[in-house]
Amino acid sequence: MGTPFRLLVVEDEEADTRLILLALRACGVSEGVQTVADGKEALDYLYRRGAFANRVSLQPALVLMDLHMPRVDGFGVLSVIKSDSVMHVVPVVVLTSSREARDLAQAYALGADGYVVMPMGFDACVTALGAVCRFWLDVNEAPAVCQGSLLRSNVEEKAVMDERQSENSVS
Repeated sequence: MGTPFRLLVVEDEEADTRLILLALRACGVSEGVQTVADGKEALDYLYRRGAFANRVSLQPALVLMDLHMPRVDGFGVLSVIKSDSVMHVVPVVVLTSSREARDLAQAYALGADGYVVMPMGFDACVTALGAVCRFWLDVNEAPAVCQGSLLRSNVEEKAVMDERQSENSVS
């Protein structure tokens, strides 16, 4: 995990954010980590809105996200990301304290790529996050949307596809 990458951590509890960042650092992941405090900020970051409108960095290669947050919860964020024709390829791993069967089922139904019940102890947290990061950032090939320069909106993406189709039909 020596190469820098983009990792978005979405967590509303400050203590949990600190624990996640410390555990990531212990796993060798300290560069390219962005944190946001809730689902609305996550969507603003991903879609370059509000405070993140001028963000030039690439899309995250992985999103680690809590479920139960104010403004927009993790289920809402998952629903938006996974229903987007471009963004749906970004892996989202849920990090939550919830062991509720309905939360697990709903997260996977909405397209979560993983579901990790946050361990309470630091060593267990390091082990869990290390495994998640090794797979999604080292082993798994990052989706193309993460490798491009700017994410296009659905409207822009459709316009590009329509233009390509009309060029192909003329040829």
